[in-house]
Amino acid sequence: MPTKTKRGPTHSATRGTVLPRNRNVALAELRNLKMAKSAHAFVRGSTTKFYEWLEEISPSTLPAGPAIWICGDCHVGNIGPVGDTAGRVAIQVRDMDQTVIGNPAHDLIRLGVSLATAARGSDLPGVVTAQMVEALMAGYMAALKAGRTHRLPPKPPAAKTAMKAATRRTWKQLASDRIEDAKPTIPLGKRFWPLRKAERDALEALCRETTLPLLVTRLYSREPADQFELMDAAYWVKGCSSLGRLRYAALLAVGTGKNRHYCLLDFKEAAAPAAPRQPQTNMPRDNGERVVAGATHLAPFLGTRMAALRVLDTSVFVRELLPQDLKLEIDTLPQAEATEVARYLGAVVGVAHGGQLSRNDAGVWRRELQRRHGKSIDAPFWLWTSIVDLVGRHERQYLDHCRRWALGHSTTT
Repeated sequence: MPTKTKRGPTHSATRGTVLPRNRNVALAELRNLKMAKSAHAFVRGSTTKFYEWLEEISPSTLPAGPAIWICGDCHVGNIGPVGDTAGRVAIQVRDMDQTVIGNPAHDLIRLGVSLATAARGSDLPGVVTAQMVEALMAGYMAALKAGRTHRLPPKPPAAKTAMKAATRRTWKQLASDRIEDAKPTIPLGKRFWPLRKAERDALEALCRETTLPLLVTRLYSREPADQFELMDAAYWVKGCSSLGRLRYAALLAVGTGKNRHYCLLDFKEAAAPAAPRQPQTNMPRDNGERVVAGATHLAPFLGTRMAALRVLDTSVFVRELLPQDLKLEIDTLPQAEATEVARYLGAVVGVAHGGQLSRNDAGVWRRELQRRHGKSIDAPFWLWTSIVDLVGRHERQYLDHCRRWALGHSTTT
């Protein structure tokens, strides 16, 4: 398969942005400041702490759920519209950095903490948070009963807006959102930083191998013999909890003449997960392969578009970005929509979990969840108490984080 590489422009036009000399230091500072923006942002960026704190609050009270692939970082921002190779769009789990064969109860707690934090940030009454936890479980249980054949409940307004935007988006809109224009270059600035020479050479080498071109040809019925040309590449300043790990954007030209078009690839380092795995389970040792395997089971639309590779002896996973890939924007929750959102997201996670279980195993898990329902809330007591304890810890740690990081940079942000 012929592949060309192109050194691209020197990127002298950086739109007035001063690029950092020490990338690692600058990324660590950005991550800390990003987490200080809101309590909900702090929840998204503190996955490792989440599991440390969960371990401290009586983990023996959690049910021993079936050993299945879980997201591991199942907060609101990691669910949204995803496109597949056939052009279909569905709302699925969309971030798999922490995926493991683990306890599905962990996904429920993580999502519950995210929703409760959003409710607190929206100044909703505490009773609404309790109703959201009940709705989360109701949506999850209904979906778990039917697995992947389950029809999701009516979309809340935020999901309707995201799906409407996803189904209408084009490559030009993707380019405009991600790289500012549809030209075959990636403009350096706030979001994209220069690559080191070794990184550029490694990406060029990958474009000459088989795995990457085969991944790209899965979409849009591209022919395997299509010519590939690496037009440009840059370090991508993206994410929160993963900010500081390897992250590259690569712009490829595919085909020739009138059939020539562009695609944007997202390379992301696959680090060891913080989410605990179930003992005595068979999981890929390579973290990139682990992420791809988890995505294949939890979000098939996404998993079929991913591949595990190595860049500079570091495990990474790569996917071609589609215009349909969006996240749900639910930083604030109107009271009238809160329970509707919780029920819907619970159903999305229930489909992801239930699709991996036989009817009998799903029934056993549902009965275990029903057996542990509390008397004062129509949801498992362990779920409610875990969410309450963890929200409290997150809020305390968030305020301390702001004291240590945000105040010292208040004159520059």
